[in-house]
Amino acid sequence: MRVYLPATIGMLRKLVAEGKLHPLGGTGFALTPALRESYVSGSTEELEYAALADAARASLRLLADDEKELSRRVVIAADVDEVTIRPDLDAAVVKVAGPVVFADVAAVHVDASEAEEAVRSAAAVIDAADLGDPDAEFALGDAEDHELAWYAPQELPFLLELL
Repeated sequence: MRVYLPATIGMLRKLVAEGKLHPLGGTGFALTPALRESYVSGSTEELEYAALADAARASLRLLADDEKELSRRVVIAADVDEVTIRPDLDAAVVKVAGPVVFADVAAVHVDASEAEEAVRSAAAVIDAADLGDPDAEFALGDAEDHELAWYAPQELPFLLELL
């Protein structure tokens, strides 16, 4: 199953250096039956994008917990066999059993430098946005207006070197 894992640049560095990554809490996002049912229509590609967007939002939570991290959302797309679907948590949430190895990574999505200010602002108010604060939701929308850039796994060492 294609799983979208929220991450940070630091987690990405660890994945490249060690060849594996333990997703925080084993949490990922995927095109699950519950996610498919929650949309009236949409192609597989559109629904996978929704799961990726959920992972990008979760990446903001990781950034909120670590002020030293570079303010860029990171989503690792990986093909994982051992996944437990968790519709009790949210429609797209899955739990990954064990580490994700580099060989299973299909792509990585990372914010460009232009998004850093918006991402920093959104990470600071992510909880307030969840509680319906309109100003926080606006800040979150500013960050989500930035598209994540796509990188092939073999490009990651070069990307990290440039950061």
